[in-house]
Amino acid sequence: MIKRFLSLEWKSFFRSASLGKSIGIKIFMGFMALYFIAIFLGMGLVTYPALKKLYPEQDPLMVLNGFLFYWILGDLIFRFFFQKLPVMSIKPMLTLPIKKRKIVNYVLEKSAVSFFNFLPLFAIIPFGIILMVKGYPSTSVLVWMLALIITTLCINFLNFIIESFSAETELSFLPLILFSGGLFALNYFNIISFTELVGKGFTAIYESPILILIPIFILIGLYFFNFKLLRQKLFLDSGLKEKVKEVNTANLEWTKNFGDIAPFMQLDLKLIWRNKRTKSAVWMLILGLLYGLFFYPQSTYQNMPWFFVFIGIFSTGIFLINFGQFIPAWDSGYYKLLMSQNIKYEQYLNSKFTLMALSVVILFVLGIPYVFFGWKILLAHFAAAIYNVGVNTHVILYGGSFNRKKIDLSQKAAFNYQGTGAVQWLIGIPLLILPMGLFALFYFLISFEIACLVLAVLGIIGIIFHQKLMKAITVKYLESKYKMIDAFDQNN
Repeated sequence: MIKRFLSLEWKSFFRSASLGKSIGIKIFMGFMALYFIAIFLGMGLVTYPALKKLYPEQDPLMVLNGFLFYWILGDLIFRFFFQKLPVMSIKPMLTLPIKKRKIVNYVLEKSAVSFFNFLPLFAIIPFGIILMVKGYPSTSVLVWMLALIITTLCINFLNFIIESFSAETELSFLPLILFSGGLFALNYFNIISFTELVGKGFTAIYESPILILIPIFILIGLYFFNFKLLRQKLFLDSGLKEKVKEVNTANLEWTKNFGDIAPFMQLDLKLIWRNKRTKSAVWMLILGLLYGLFFYPQSTYQNMPWFFVFIGIFSTGIFLINFGQFIPAWDSGYYKLLMSQNIKYEQYLNSKFTLMALSVVILFVLGIPYVFFGWKILLAHFAAAIYNVGVNTHVILYGGSFNRKKIDLSQKAAFNYQGTGAVQWLIGIPLLILPMGLFALFYFLISFEIACLVLAVLGIIGIIFHQKLMKAITVKYLESKYKMIDAFDQNN
């Protein structure tokens, strides 16, 4: 049965409409995996001599045990944000004579062979070999290594539980951050010394190998808890239960001032505010608006005027970047229905453009107080805002014509990479790197003011030729229309 499940996932991958982009991402992730493997391998080789040098009077193994609490805490947080849990399109299988326990066991077993579980081995094994070479008891060292491996698997299944409970809430990362921050604070202020507790636990396992049964029982308990949790949700009608929720309506009459694109703007605004994933783009506005406060108060960046344009592009274009890069995937759930209506595609795209342009203007106005740190900052933000409206809006709309990945709007917003493909990686070049490169070139060759003028002129040219650019972009979308309909029908 496991062989059959693997075969289905293999066919799903190679029959996907986004095959080319998926392979590109897999290759990129492969290089990243090699990079992290090299880092962990280096850590495993240098940890013993480094600890011996830093703590000459102490046993390096006991010192390392004292730091394992931070590793467990950091690994849990890192996994929550970056580990993609294995999922299957299981609803079609529920109508077939396949036992549910086999499906659940497959999902859990697949999560156990995640790269995140193998990565620590490249540090644990070299360190363990060095310990045995240095004369440590082989049996004790092997049991200690096994305890670390079991702990890694426990973190994996614990993350599975956290993901399952947090998927239904917005800003689902906050409980984990508060919990982890609380444990760290208790340890930091010596209220409860978790470093000492965890360190003594692993030391006890090293000295009495029979105690390895404790982490084994914990692992078995977490596995069966996950099994029970997932099996309870394995029904055709799961998620179909009607949720009673108070509907808050907003007055969107002001959008009628935009004429023919008003209905599309209203749909976009409702979509943004009523879904977890899109609502995150609104919360990110706060981060973008305050982004400059991380840099401008520091004297180091005051002497780097060429850096102002990056902050300006990012600060005034945070909504443009977060919302725009997934156009039209936001509408993937009903894209087929939308395309069957008698509507003009250019009006549909113009509504997206208008929303993004308005966000740039609003964020620039709200960011005017940055002039307190210098007039050059305000000038750079002004040039960046014009560039965003005239150039980046069109660039990101054009990039959207290559989107082929469906987005589930009901999924959690925090670090959700669903719908992300090669387009989202490549679009950063014209959005951020190109304006920064142009600005830096004219800044170093001529002056700061001329560099700002160049960006502003490019933005004005884009605004002047907006109609022609939109017609060309519309043609590209119409050419890709049926490819996108087919791609959005698939569950990536």
